[in-house]
Amino acid sequence: MYKSFYHFLMKYRHPKPKDTISQFANNVYDDHGFPRNSEDYHEISSYLEFNGQYLETMTIFDDAWELYVQSER
Repeated sequence: MYKSFYHFLMKYRHPKPKDTISQFANNVYDDHGFPRNSEDYHEISSYLEFNGQYLETMTIFDDAWELYVQSER
């Protein structure tokens, strides 16, 4: 079984985010509704489309997802 996307993303958390993925990770950490156990792109993408006001653009999620796929699959 693979790590959830949330678990993967947490390695990018940083008190002083240096890039958009670190900022995204910090925001997801604070988002208690985020589907933390999900490995499903569509579930997470749909959630962010409706609840991810902290995301400037979905491209940030897509970039993070690509890193996740490369490292976990």
